[in-house]
Amino acid sequence: MTRDGNIATQEKAAQHLNVGDIDAFVDTLFAQDCVDHDPAPGQGPGREGFRSFFHTLTTAFPDAQIELATLVADDEHVALAYTLAGTHKGDFHGVAGTGKRIEVRGLQIGRFRDGRIVERWGSTDELGIMQQIGASPPADSPNPGVLGKVADAFRS
Repeated sequence: MTRDGNIATQEKAAQHLNVGDIDAFVDTLFAQDCVDHDPAPGQGPGREGFRSFFHTLTTAFPDAQIELATLVADDEHVALAYTLAGTHKGDFHGVAGTGKRIEVRGLQIGRFRDGRIVERWGSTDELGIMQQIGASPPADSPNPGVLGKVADAFRS
């Protein structure tokens, strides 16, 4: 597939996610044996690992929306920066729905073969999500706990 074809696949997949069609999102974007070099906590391998993760994410944030901010591509790779936004209405990493709105940034690099991602590298600001839903103290908290200490380690 060409650079433009890979970009079109990435954009179509985002459209599927934004209307809540997780199965179409996953089947459009990821090869069956896709390797995620940076999986989310508890994410299994391959396409089914992505499917499970995104079903969990959209159960926690049923109005989840991905907005592609910047996209760079060649014939084999698509790199993108994005914003993830949604309302916390279900369990996320053990935190029951709070009704709080989140907005975080993320980055992803996908290596494509035959029009699907076969390798993925990336990260979404999960600490930011946890802070925004009240699961970890804000950065200026006098008693940051374990998550706060982890955040402090990245700031220093």
